[in-house]
This record gives sequence, C-alpha cells and structure tokens, in this order.
Amino acid sequence: MFVTFEGIEGAGKSTIARLVAAGLAALGHDVVLTREPGDNSLGRSLRPILLDARNACLCSGAELHLFLADRAQHLAEVIRPALEAEQIVLCDRYSDSTIAYQGYGRGHDVERLVLLNSLATDGLEPDLTILLDLPVQNGLKRAGNRNHEEGTEISEGRFDSESLKFHERVRMGYLAIARANPERFAIISALPEPGEVAKACLAAIVERHGLKE
Repeated sequence: MFVTFEGIEGAGKSTIARLVAAGLAALGHDVVLTREPGDNSLGRSLRPILLDARNACLCSGAELHLFLADRAQHLAEVIRPALEAEQIVLCDRYSDSTIAYQGYGRGHDVERLVLLNSLATDGLEPDLTILLDLPVQNGLKRAGNRNHEEGTEISEGRFDSESLKFHERVRMGYLAIARANPERFAIISALPEPGEVAKACLAAIVERHGLKE
C-alpha cells in the first residue's frame, strides 16, 4: 500500500507522517516512511539545491526537472522495493507536489506536468493521498516558526520566501487536484493539534483500504 501526504508549507506533513507511521507500526504493520526531495542517494545532493534560499537564481525549468530526477531515483531505490516487499509506504510529498507547485504555483502547463510525472514514476500512483489543508497564512507562520527553531530559515527556506499569492495558488491547486480525484484523495484539516490530525489520517487509511486495527 502506498500513501502520500501533501499540503502547503507548514501543513505538518512530516510530523503527521511520523505519527501515522508509528500508529500503523503499533497495529503490527511493516511501514516505510520516506520523503521527497532527498530520501535517496541522488536526492541527498539535490535537496540542498532545491530548498536552499540562496539558490534563488534556480530557474523554474531546472527546478522542475531536478524534482523529477529525484522522484525517478526515489521510486527505483526506495518506493518500489518496499512495495514489492509488501510494506506500507508513507511518503511526505510525491507527484501531486509537482502539479501544485510547478503547475499552479509556477505556471507550467499542467497537462505536460502530468505526462512528465508519469514518465518519472513509470505510472505509479498512490493508493491514497492525504491532503493536509489549512489557510496559507497559518501554514507560513508555522513554517517560519519551525525553521527558526531548527535554524533552517536559509537552508530549507526557498519556497517559504515565495509570495503569499504563490502559496495561495499552490493551495488552490491542491484542492483542484483533490476535487478531480476524489477516489484517491482524503482532505483532512491540518488546523487541530498533530495528534488529532494523525488520528484522522490513520482512520482514513484504515477505512479506505481495510487495514486491520
């Protein structure tokens, strides 16, 4: 089973994915928790390029293809082997991030991005995508506080520094993707405290795919 977590900056994807992974493990499931970009041998070099705020000169085309390269390697190195071993894969960001950020956010042609994603992933789609949704200003405030606490304002702040209008387009993009794919998406409010959000996500996974509680 392949589950992805999506959402704007500050939606809590990493925290919630960790909590859900722990919940599934407690139920006796074999879980692999991973993320994009960066959770593979190539991606560890690409993540600083893509997320460091000092790389503001990176053009949108280069950004797009670096994300796709990371995804292709991630799929080959981490995701497919885990699925073939019948593990549950939880992934913090996947192909919908490209549609939302590079499509709705940057203005790349969405139909072309769908094709490029399909090539990078060899057509592998998640069984379930959890969209953690919240207002943009809430998310950016959370992301700013997190980066300040972790000292990553520069090293992981390139997208946080984009305009409010950019992030609004990304959020609207995510919601549009979810509306177009209701059989795959579960939209869950990211406003409550993390434990409550994780509980709702775990329930969605169990309900949609009949996992044993």
